[in-house]
Amino acid sequence: MSAELKAEVAATARMLAVAGLVEAFGHVSARLDTGGFLITPTLPMLDAVGGTVITVNGTGTVVDNPANAAPLETPLHAAIYRARADVAAICRGHGPAMVAWGVSVEDLPLRHGLGAIAGVTIPVHPDFDLIASAESGDRAAATLGSHHGALLRANGGFAVGADLLEAATRLWFMEERARVVLAAAPSAGADIEWGHRLTHTGAELRRAKAWFAARFGAAGPDAQQA
Repeated sequence: MSAELKAEVAATARMLAVAGLVEAFGHVSARLDTGGFLITPTLPMLDAVGGTVITVNGTGTVVDNPANAAPLETPLHAAIYRARADVAAICRGHGPAMVAWGVSVEDLPLRHGLGAIAGVTIPVHPDFDLIASAESGDRAAATLGSHHGALLRANGGFAVGADLLEAATRLWFMEERARVVLAAAPSAGADIEWGHRLTHTGAELRRAKAWFAARFGAAGPDAQQA
């Protein structure tokens, strides 16, 4: 099962790269049923394969690192998994719109219905340094709280999910949400009461996951080896 999950982590990383949600930086992780998690190395995500995916134990210590290049922000993932038993996967990216909004510390507003796929509230974590220690990871997890994602000030953002595809799809719609907000007039949509509209978000998430997989999930190295 671990080998299959490693391949899925790598496939998700490739999808994020094809979708333009990462450049040289970004990572994908998935919780292990046995404790700890898997995470992509610092190699280019477009070329990710299961054989280089790293294993981290429940305390956040790397125990299997075939690529010898664990992300500096591995503690971010460890802290979120400690804080949120409901989270099974995390996608960390640097979409240009989310980076642009994240220069401020204001929550990313909800201005269009599909933006709610990323979560009703998307906070901005005010610490602009890398989340490279257990303490900074705990602070970032506290900013996330019970939400589905957060922006890191001047440094992109991350989304969480019940599975890898859900986390990746939420990250896509976080980027779209930021793009809509930046393109609209500052006060546009500020008066919308979302209320009943948000009752449809669960169904939209399911449809969006299927679209994301179909649009960005072309066969990669792992699929070719299978």
